[in-house]
Amino acid sequence: MKLPQSFQPLQEQLLTTAEQFATDSQPLSEFLTALVGDVEKAIAEPLEIFPVCHHSPASALQILRRLRLSSNPPKAIYMEMCEDLRPITENLHNCKLPVALQAFAGESQTFSPQEIPLSVIAPLTEASAEYQTIAYALQHPETELVFVDRAVDYVFQWEEQETENLEEKQTDVPEEAKRHGTALGLEMGNMIPKFDVFLELILKNSNTRHFSEWWDRYVEQAIINADYQTYRQVMFLIGSLMRRLGSRTKDLENDRLRERYMWTRIKQHMKAKKIQPQDAIYICGAVHAASDVAEFGTENDTIWQIPELSQTKWLYGLIPSSFAAIEYQFAHHPGTVSIAETTWKKNIKLSNIKPFNLNKKTKSKTKSSKKKVKAIVTNNTLTGKQNVSELVSFLNIPPAQAEADTEQLLQWCADIVNLARKNGYLASTADSIAIYQTSMLLARMRNRLHPTPYDFQDAAITCLEKDRTPKKRNISQICQILLGGDRVGRVGYASLPPLVQNLYDRLAPLNINLQSQTKQRVLMDFKQKPQLFDCSDVLWRINYLLGDRIVQPIMGDRSLGFKPVQESWEVRIGKHQRPLIMLGYEGVSLEQVIEQHLRKAVFDNKGTAKTVLNAVEDSILYLNNPRLTAELGEYGISLLQQETGAEDAMEIFTIVRRLIHYYRTTPKGLPKWIENFVTVGYRHYASLLAQAFADRGTNPEQIAGMLGFIFTLESLALSLGCNRSQLLISVKQATREKQDPAKLGLLWTTEWLLSLRHLEEMREFFQHVLENEILMRTFPYYLNGFILSLTFAPRIKGFVIELLAKSFASIPDANLLSWLPNLILRLRPHSQILQSLIAEAANIYPDQLKGFQNWFPFWEKTQNYQPRNPKTIKNSSSKSQNKLIESHNQTRKLLFTYQTTTNRIAQLLQVENIYWQKFENHNNSSSFKLLSEREIEVKKLLTSKPATMKLLAVLFPHWLRSINILKT
Repeated sequence: MKLPQSFQPLQEQLLTTAEQFATDSQPLSEFLTALVGDVEKAIAEPLEIFPVCHHSPASALQILRRLRLSSNPPKAIYMEMCEDLRPITENLHNCKLPVALQAFAGESQTFSPQEIPLSVIAPLTEASAEYQTIAYALQHPETELVFVDRAVDYVFQWEEQETENLEEKQTDVPEEAKRHGTALGLEMGNMIPKFDVFLELILKNSNTRHFSEWWDRYVEQAIINADYQTYRQVMFLIGSLMRRLGSRTKDLENDRLRERYMWTRIKQHMKAKKIQPQDAIYICGAVHAASDVAEFGTENDTIWQIPELSQTKWLYGLIPSSFAAIEYQFAHHPGTVSIAETTWKKNIKLSNIKPFNLNKKTKSKTKSSKKKVKAIVTNNTLTGKQNVSELVSFLNIPPAQAEADTEQLLQWCADIVNLARKNGYLASTADSIAIYQTSMLLARMRNRLHPTPYDFQDAAITCLEKDRTPKKRNISQICQILLGGDRVGRVGYASLPPLVQNLYDRLAPLNINLQSQTKQRVLMDFKQKPQLFDCSDVLWRINYLLGDRIVQPIMGDRSLGFKPVQESWEVRIGKHQRPLIMLGYEGVSLEQVIEQHLRKAVFDNKGTAKTVLNAVEDSILYLNNPRLTAELGEYGISLLQQETGAEDAMEIFTIVRRLIHYYRTTPKGLPKWIENFVTVGYRHYASLLAQAFADRGTNPEQIAGMLGFIFTLESLALSLGCNRSQLLISVKQATREKQDPAKLGLLWTTEWLLSLRHLEEMREFFQHVLENEILMRTFPYYLNGFILSLTFAPRIKGFVIELLAKSFASIPDANLLSWLPNLILRLRPHSQILQSLIAEAANIYPDQLKGFQNWFPFWEKTQNYQPRNPKTIKNSSSKSQNKLIESHNQTRKLLFTYQTTTNRIAQLLQVENIYWQKFENHNNSSSFKLLSEREIEVKKLLTSKPATMKLLAVLFPHWLRSINILKT
């Protein structure tokens, strides 16, 4: 490439460098020639192009000099920033930096649901060229500020978004770095190379650890005090280098789209406002300064056909930011922004230039230095053309050391020792001297004229860090605090969304500073100040939407029917403004946002009756909207009818019972929807009961929830028109199936409540279970069902205590040790239910040991317990035998008298092989004489194998009565 004669010295210098460091200088020389061509192209453009780097104090200082010291202010300033973010810059007047411009979209039919919600932020700090430009334009109405970059909508149209959830990527990130949430960051002048091979190469050759250190060492310190034209040319050169070597192909394509867009908007605005190129400034990233698109430059009329926007509705506002959040958002090394802020303040003081500041409360006067410092920039250097030989000289010499650098380093060395002592480190004045000398040594080893903040950090860690950290902070964190630390911005009241402003107004009676960054404790006494109830409602609503991070209750509760006397809260609204501002995008009041959240949770495709009831309860607690509550309740009834299982039965029963208790305390009583819910739920669960007992997938806890709903609310359901017929049918159907031991207790308790089963039958069954070593292992499962039944049948507590007492009394110690772990595992999940059982047992058993001498449990008294007297037992048994013999004699006499009728009945019953034995009437007490030979053999068999018979009786309960008759 043939360059003009004025650029020959620069070209020769770059080619000489290529000959020394490259083996084949021809390809590299062509590349360097292209770099110089880009510089010439940017300088030759009539529109003044100002290249910047993101959050660079050098860029901010140079644009400040350009705008402060120029005698002819520009008529228009075109800035690389999303054009639809321009209106919200008017709200920066009462904000504390850093803050971020934000665009938000909660829903969209164009973009993927995985990307929703869409959020874009553009953070601003005082030490940034974009903020200084915005502040200048807002303070000088004669200069129009125009954002010319693509709209926020195109950010998501043109760039490929990651499908990975950003919240999952932030698991190990400090809380301070998460202030931007999952928003996509926009930066003007991104200079970090995205081509990894190139980045690794420059870091390796420069003996630096990360790009921020490389930039600060080789670029920032070199150009911050350079004259205006030298700054521009150096930035053009570096921008061209990063564009050609540090960018990937897909990144270049996206950059070209943006450049076409920006130059098209510039030309359209200049034509509409009739602005000459000499009367405007174009502020953009250095990589965009010398573009190869056809639309580049104002000397041609080529414009780009801008595509249409999507139908996405965007909302705009300001959110607070922080140094840590900016560093994490744009992958800067921790401490980069705070170091940039320190550099900015130091050079502002040396330059004696007043920065632009929109905060009226902040005193922007800069104290003049004791020594007069000449203004580095003059009008001649701003408007005149620079001799390229001066640029070559500038590139050959290191930056001059400022007089304040040594004093600053000494101050750092003294302050770091002081901070280390406060954090538990044993440090002394000797450590300050060691840190200073180590910093100088590291700077010389790294070919630096003066130690940088990074050298100082390494020296401090080397000299002060120990094997363990005495307190919470280590030396690296202390250094970051010393060099500026993290700074959190704040959005002023006038710039807040209407929702947040309304929130601030409603919390005004608390008399606390809601803008404060510290935690504040609030104590509310409602007896003395009843008007604070409204403030309490607001705090509970914020806590419901955002959790304990913003406001946290220390004393107080929010439950149905509860009216507090006092409450204590910890308020952190000023420290965490962003979540509240994000709520402002969803509605204009807290009540509206809560209603939207409830409707979304209820009418979602995955909504169930349980989620609807939870939403109903929340609507009562946090909203005074009976219409919404009734609407949600009616929808919950429809969802309950569609359910085919009992997964949420226990939770539904618990919530409905709580709601009924609450409504009964209100003047209006039960609403219509809760009455409908009870009747529909009673019929629904009664119809599903038989299926639930038979289904192996339905666990006992779920059946207990169904039965709890049925029996606990049965009186209300019957009064509203329900009947027991469906319940009786379902229970009888369930008894026909072989039941799981864990469900048998629930079924038998249900039958007992319906008078379909007696306690004597259950006692007899469990007596056989406890006497059989095989069935003994299943006893905890049987017991589990009875314990669950206590939730709807508290009168069964006595029987459960009886079972436990008999089990411990009858099981041998050898079997008890192996049986107890299973029993404990069955009982452990029911700690709440067992409390009432333990209280009942305490009422049954004597309080003292002496009381057990003449004490008998109630279950033995109900079984007509008699003292063990052998004579009484013998007499009673003989009387019963005589009655049995007399009845047998009468029956046999009747059958033998009418043998024809008896044979006919036997034929109808399909009984074959009937034979008759002569009846002999003997009044003998022996029952064997009244039995046939076959009956006598069967009786002998049953009496000789008692263990087997007991097992058969347990397995086949309906045989129990027949076996007892045969044995007698």
